[in-house]
Amino acid sequence: MKTADPELMRAINRFNVLDTIRRAGSIARIEISERTQLSTTTVSAITASLLDDGLILARTEGDLREAAARGRPRVMLELNPDAARVVGAKIAANRMVFVVADFRGEVQSTLTLALRVDRQPISVIADLIEDGVRRCVVDANLALDEIDSVCLGLPGVIEHRTGHVRSSPIFRESGVDFAREMSERLGVTTIVESDAHAITLAHHWFGEARDLDDMVLVSLEQTLGLGVLHGGQLFRGAGGLSHNLGDLTLGIGPQGTVRLASLAGESAILGDQPSGGRFAEAIRLGRGMAHAKTLIAAEDNALISAAIRAGEACGMALANIVTLFAPPRVILVGSSLALGQPFLDSLREAYSLAIPPSIKGVTELVFDQSTDETWAQGAAVVALRELYESPWGTTGPAPAL
Repeated sequence: MKTADPELMRAINRFNVLDTIRRAGSIARIEISERTQLSTTTVSAITASLLDDGLILARTEGDLREAAARGRPRVMLELNPDAARVVGAKIAANRMVFVVADFRGEVQSTLTLALRVDRQPISVIADLIEDGVRRCVVDANLALDEIDSVCLGLPGVIEHRTGHVRSSPIFRESGVDFAREMSERLGVTTIVESDAHAITLAHHWFGEARDLDDMVLVSLEQTLGLGVLHGGQLFRGAGGLSHNLGDLTLGIGPQGTVRLASLAGESAILGDQPSGGRFAEAIRLGRGMAHAKTLIAAEDNALISAAIRAGEACGMALANIVTLFAPPRVILVGSSLALGQPFLDSLREAYSLAIPPSIKGVTELVFDQSTDETWAQGAAVVALRELYESPWGTTGPAPAL
């Protein structure tokens, strides 16, 4: 019988202890042992190593002067916020948002740059991102050489392990080795991740899924993204691929394959509008969905029909996802939620009709209009998890947990 790799098991146990401390905020060793199901001896050895590495801090609870009378004082462990600093970013077609976060994931500074970056040459996009990272780091009263890692969240299909962007509406080109490009520019290890995966981890750490290790997130932005969390870990495809939910096939029509993006993507919802006027300018500036909400409130029939059609398609897709994974919670985020009741009501109705009776009521749907800062904070979480999962002070990929 093949035994587990000892190094891998040590890395897994170390991550579990570190993550347990993070979730608790402050916790004693005996409680770590209970929550992780690791022996007290193993927990003591791991926490001693984490203390030596400066990743956690020990705090004595109570008055030391009374320790003799009450017995040994209780020692609580917590993350050391100064153990690492990371930068997370959300890169969208019309804006870039950056955050600097400490080892606990708490934001130290934020920066938003409202500018159009899609379809610019790669070198121009890289220049803008580099400037944004450097400015945000300075705003946090830090230098770039004090940053341990950078993570950029992009829409599209991303290979997490290699940093290759297979396709993204941000880039003219496909197959871009963007992680290498930015790592060389910044002189800091740079991770490129799907923005849907980043916001999934943000919700797992700080948001609507803090209490869960299994959940699904659907991102309804310029592209339609999917994040699947199982056992506290992101599910990725071969090579660490992210999932483009917009490519999901809903059927075959007269024009060929009908994909979700052709009914529920941003361009499908806004594409039938006049090519001139204020609405066209709003779309050009990336504010199309917000302006569409105003027009829907004014009973623009064409937009209402587009919103209903998109909601029905999303509801069917959600029912298929829930049928496959049966998660306790599905979180929906993104600009399409701004379409309001026509979209939301049609989504709920289609979902209710399409979900199999055997799993009705299993999954809770949560609609969340997260801020851009939360998306960027999620990218910072991706960078932090890489640090959590890797042996401290070594280079190379983290073990596949």
